[in-house]
Amino acid sequence: MSRRRVTMTDVARRAGVSPTTASFVLAGRRDMRISGDAEERVRRAARELGYRPNLTARGLRTSVTRTVALISDTIATTQFAGEVIHGALDAAGAREHVLFVAETEGDPQVETRLVEGMLDRQVDGFVYATMYSREVRLPAALREARVVLLNCYERDTRAPSVLPDEVNAGRDAARVLLDAGHREGVHVVGGRHVTEATPDGVWAGRERMRGIEEVLTEAGVRVDGVAECDWQPEDGHREVGRLLAAGTVPRALVCLNDRLSLGAYQALQEAGLRVPDDVSVVSFDDSDLAVWVRPRLTSVALPHYRLGRTAVEMLLDDGTEPVVRRVPMPVMPRASHGRPRA
Repeated sequence: MSRRRVTMTDVARRAGVSPTTASFVLAGRRDMRISGDAEERVRRAARELGYRPNLTARGLRTSVTRTVALISDTIATTQFAGEVIHGALDAAGAREHVLFVAETEGDPQVETRLVEGMLDRQVDGFVYATMYSREVRLPAALREARVVLLNCYERDTRAPSVLPDEVNAGRDAARVLLDAGHREGVHVVGGRHVTEATPDGVWAGRERMRGIEEVLTEAGVRVDGVAECDWQPEDGHREVGRLLAAGTVPRALVCLNDRLSLGAYQALQEAGLRVPDDVSVVSFDDSDLAVWVRPRLTSVALPHYRLGRTAVEMLLDDGTEPVVRRVPMPVMPRASHGRPRA
């Protein structure tokens, strides 16, 4: 049988004061004359009884529930979700807030129902997140709510956004090859990740390519080839296989994610080429694949934990300006790149 919750009336009765006096003391209010002795009796009674404030009742009075909601499309069931949610939970906990996590699976009706449910619970704010970095359209129900966009952005909104710094990630990937001495034979696999739905390329692909091209151009190095394709292992295998079949042996490959790199490794191995002795490979995302392939893959990491933490910190730190916070993506140097072959 569950233990009955200790009420403010219980504390007041134990302390020998009125419920109003007990309430003022425990709320830290100073707009009522209360003796030091009465204050001490109230606090001692609360400790002895194990009193905890009723946050629901407080939320009804103050419209502050110390809860926030993370609404996502499919991020909650992806392999990277744990770190994003971990970061968000840590930020919420550090500010004594509870985090609700809900997933829409990309269904607009489910999204509307979840958002309205959170609004009915009077959450203090929302983190609106997507699995892939992309442009979004905020649901109408969130237009007047306090919200931070995570891993996405909206052009015409006053909501701040938190995004991985993909342009600098591209620059850093290019610098890895330049620092190793690569000046020719550099090919990019994945390009802007053009699809029928995104003929101009997906956001991460465009940003990464921009950074790569900026740094190589500044160094006077030309990209010898860019393969536009999806970002799965079979795509990397096919595109690198085509390159080799045409008689071109690259000196370095920049694969725009680790799955592409896995396919590239296989194509190079089938051709009798070794990484990094014959071909250097640099990648993005720093997924589990990066440490399982051999040699281990140099990859620019997506900062999942920091993305989740930053979004909740911005939400709770009164950040209402439509700023875009770009979170750095660290390079994880491993054994897949080296000096170009003679």
